[in-house]
Amino acid sequence: MLHNLTTRKSRLFLVIPWLAASLAGHAQDAPGYQTPPKALADLVTAPLTPTVSMSTKGDMMLILEQAAAPGIDELAQPELKLAGLRLNPANNGPSRARYITGLKLKKLTDKDEKAITGLPAEPLISFVQWSPDGTKVAFANSTDTRIDLYIADAASLSAQKVGSLALNATMGSPYYWVSDSKSLIVKTVPVGRGAAIEVSRVPSGPTTQENVKGSRGQAPTYQDLLKSPSDEKQFAFYTTSQVVRLALDGTATNIGQPGIIRTAEPSPDGQYVMIETVHTPFSYLVPVGRFPLKTEIYAMAGALVKTLNDGPLQEAVPYSRDGAPTGPRDFNWRADAPASVYYTVAQDNGDPKVKAEVRDKVYLIEAPFSAQPKEIYAAQFRFENFDWGNESTALATERWWQNRKIITKIVSPANWQTSVLFDRSYEDRYTNPGQPDTKHNQYGREVLNLLPSGEILMLNAVGSSPQGDRPFVSLLNLKTKQTRELWRSAAPYFERPVAVLDAAKQVILTTRETPDENPNYFVRNLKARIAPIQATYFPHPYPQLKGIQKQQLRYKRADGVELTATLYLPVGYKKEQGPLPTFLWAYPAEFKSKEAASQVAGSPYQFNRISYWGGAAFVTMGYAILDNASIPIVGEGDKEPNDTYVEQLVSSAKAAIDEGVRLGVVDSSRVGVGGHSYGAFMTANLLTNSKLFKAGIARSGAYNRTLTPFGFQNEQRSYWQAPDVYNKMSPFMNADKMKTPLLLVHGEADNNTGTFPIQSERYYNALKGFGATTRLVFLPYESHGYTAKESLLHMLWEMNGWMDKYVKNPAPATQSNKAGKMGGGNNEK
Repeated sequence: MLHNLTTRKSRLFLVIPWLAASLAGHAQDAPGYQTPPKALADLVTAPLTPTVSMSTKGDMMLILEQAAAPGIDELAQPELKLAGLRLNPANNGPSRARYITGLKLKKLTDKDEKAITGLPAEPLISFVQWSPDGTKVAFANSTDTRIDLYIADAASLSAQKVGSLALNATMGSPYYWVSDSKSLIVKTVPVGRGAAIEVSRVPSGPTTQENVKGSRGQAPTYQDLLKSPSDEKQFAFYTTSQVVRLALDGTATNIGQPGIIRTAEPSPDGQYVMIETVHTPFSYLVPVGRFPLKTEIYAMAGALVKTLNDGPLQEAVPYSRDGAPTGPRDFNWRADAPASVYYTVAQDNGDPKVKAEVRDKVYLIEAPFSAQPKEIYAAQFRFENFDWGNESTALATERWWQNRKIITKIVSPANWQTSVLFDRSYEDRYTNPGQPDTKHNQYGREVLNLLPSGEILMLNAVGSSPQGDRPFVSLLNLKTKQTRELWRSAAPYFERPVAVLDAAKQVILTTRETPDENPNYFVRNLKARIAPIQATYFPHPYPQLKGIQKQQLRYKRADGVELTATLYLPVGYKKEQGPLPTFLWAYPAEFKSKEAASQVAGSPYQFNRISYWGGAAFVTMGYAILDNASIPIVGEGDKEPNDTYVEQLVSSAKAAIDEGVRLGVVDSSRVGVGGHSYGAFMTANLLTNSKLFKAGIARSGAYNRTLTPFGFQNEQRSYWQAPDVYNKMSPFMNADKMKTPLLLVHGEADNNTGTFPIQSERYYNALKGFGATTRLVFLPYESHGYTAKESLLHMLWEMNGWMDKYVKNPAPATQSNKAGKMGGGNNEK
């Protein structure tokens, strides 16, 4: 089912105390928003392909039409940034939502799509959910002042608003269907809440924080945290909601008292509601997900049945991918039982450095919740989740980041006996068995779709293989633990399994595409082995770009690690015309083995989705593009990948360029490099430490790792444990070596962990201090990803101008710019 659907129409607000000073600091020119050449601009304004949600019965398809990029005026709307959340105070919803603007229904057996009537004028739709019985669709509609709940009837194709209560979506999905499909559990703005709190600009005193000696709280650099008592009051005011049971006729029954409700979910049988409530003390160090959390069970009529847990503030969770909070965590309903709750408790205090044979234990408590919880599962690693099936079969998954292990076990809920099904490295894409097929049970919950033969269909939508990505469907026998492949995508198509429509008959829904054919949905019968039946007819979003050439490259770097990249060449280009100016776009990834790092990724048969977001867009400007060039950073055994980050980074980039030169399509004297986020960090490091590139473009990156001292990306050591690594990897620390032109772009409202806008600001100042050729562009109101049409067009204008000036048509080499041509550093081999 589809939850929390969104597109790009937003209502936003920004509170940045340093904004005025910041703008004054870098506004050396103010040209206003600019528009790139038409070929690039068309990528921003092209209609977006609709998305699809299948009904719970698998017989109907909901077509969700996506909005175009919003205007900058919409991003400039009110916004509060509190406890890691970004809220719209005007309507009690998220401030940076992506919306659906139209809904259509079609039966898989019909060709026609039928529009749903009764939608609000200029709809801004989100949180779309099918009812458990598959006859209705619920969705939220946002306005300037409130969010309303609507129900669309699949038979009559009509929608109408339900009740008069406003939804509160500040803490995620504001509602959940009850299994009877006749009512919903809804988080609402409390009636009579009163006027918004007026925040005084005059402080009542200083804001203080204190740490008791010996108490550790190593946290990453979270953004949008609470900073004052005024922030606390606003956070509590806007996130407080009243849980109600809302019938389809609008009748509302309160459940519990108003509170900061994180989740409110009915039991599978519809007799109970589990409510999780955030409460004080709040924190200025961590976001709301670490605040104290009370978990309670209520009867559907509204009375409290049981308090399951009241967890403390979690400021000291070890900063590690294997770290976990202390005490009970992750309370969930068991999907295949009427009303049973399971939860996890760390046995090592959540600290991966503590030696323990059992890391996590899972407990179960059943209605009426009067008995003691019983232990049902002991995990060697961190417990991840259960895929519930029935009283005899479930699948449990546990994972450990430090050795990249993932274990899947078959569990018998009858006696909680287990046996290992898969024990593998999750870095090893070739051995990924895929995801088990699920179905909706009598409660409308997704459970394993177990066949009478003891088999289950496994769907792998990527299908990594030595021949490239080839998605597949296999049949897994849970008794023998053997698999048998039923179907695999084959040239000249790239086809992905999306859903199983009939497991017994092996009828599946797929999407199929080619480089020049937009992905569309097909119904495929694996037993009959006949041609698939097309179910949708979405047009090519930019037909003017048909004919762009694509090739999947495979090559090796100096240490023998095999690499891949996607090569794009302009329409009509022939090698006889000579090598082209080139743009390399990438994002590094860490691995624990060279074998995993060497695995082939991508497919030459995928649709040429030339997005405005990455480097591939510039194939329209006459460049050869080395897109998604693999940049593996490998640390085998006890070695950490980042100990040789720079050397592996440069070697990988050089190998990609050399392969393009070997093919005769890349002009090695005219190559630019770019990336976003960690790719921006990569770009700055490549320019600092190699002579490979004429220029670079770094968007929304982090350049000074001492500003992220308790780890970054997949680096788990702190600055104090590995100062040399932090300093060597920080372009800011090596700004004096930079001789190559670098364009820095950053969203002024970036809320991504670690990539504060000050990262670009201070790096620009450092580069300027050493006379480097550089330009800094701050995009107003934009976060880590940019959404406004004006911002996207201007981004492309900046990138195109920079590439044009320094890569495609560089000025003749002079004494002053020879250094810019050659770059800096001493690591190139």
